[in-house]
Amino acid sequence: MKKGVYSILKARFLVNEDATKNWRFIVFCIFLAILMIAYGHNYDQKVYRIAELTNEVKELRSEFVDKRSELMKLKMESTVSEEMVERKIFPSSVPPQKIKVSKPTEKSFFQKLWQ
Repeated sequence: MKKGVYSILKARFLVNEDATKNWRFIVFCIFLAILMIAYGHNYDQKVYRIAELTNEVKELRSEFVDKRSELMKLKMESTVSEEMVERKIFPSSVPPQKIKVSKPTEKSFFQKLWQ
């Protein structure tokens, strides 16, 4: 037991005859660790990007609501009439009249026959 602990602490398993198997395993473990670190950084970058896009969506949504309310205000009749008064265009005192255009009705085949 004491000899096994000392051999591990002195790293004799790295200089034995079977050291090539041990070195291969160590290099493989290092490669996996580097791969895990790279994927972790990639994941963190994506999380930060998602947070940035979420904030941008919130800002754009609030801007959309502001612009929509501004448009509603501009479309109101009072706002339009104020703009027209500045251009010296006043509302009509005569109410509009509806113009009816009637289409000539086509007669069916039987109606044409009886004429």
